[in-house]
Amino acid sequence: MESLREKYAENTRRTLLGTGRQLFAEREYTGVSAEELVRTAGLTRGALYHHFDGKLGLFEAVFEDLERQATQRITAAITPVSDPRERADRAVDAFLDVCLDHAYRHIVLQQGPIALGWQRWRELDQRHLGGLVLDIVHTALEAGRIRPHPAELIARAFYGALTELSLAIAETDDPDRARAQAASLVHDLVDGLAIDADSPSA
Repeated sequence: MESLREKYAENTRRTLLGTGRQLFAEREYTGVSAEELVRTAGLTRGALYHHFDGKLGLFEAVFEDLERQATQRITAAITPVSDPRERADRAVDAFLDVCLDHAYRHIVLQQGPIALGWQRWRELDQRHLGGLVLDIVHTALEAGRIRPHPAELIARAFYGALTELSLAIAETDDPDRARAQAASLVHDLVDGLAIDADSPSA
């Protein structure tokens, strides 16, 4: 059975994560101090450093939680369907919907590169979303539904496009309009690679 100490530690960790998500979603990373984080959480600075090694570690943990939730949301959207083209379309729409979520947009897309640095930001983003893009590409290639380019290159091309479009959504004053435009563009890009299911070459 889980000990009282373990339960306390997990509760402390969850409290810090919840507080971090709240404050990092409200303001810029540089405008949130370690002191404010622990004061808002009702905990000590030692607890923050014990569980996350400071403000940056907490930010990264919040960032990864949001990325995991995004991956789960996309996976849930594509799991019920088997057609590779429909899976790709659903994955794109689900991802772009995630980009409309305020916490994801502000923490992952806007503050992530600033707090983590571009290289670490890209590493973490690819860890969660890159594999999902590659899996979708492999499925479509194996089914003969997209033109036979190297899977890694196709995945990188679409990952890069989606990354830039997600940043464009984060930077605009009209995220809903930008999301609709991005969806139209990505679906056209998919059309350019797609092979119709009824085609003799499919």
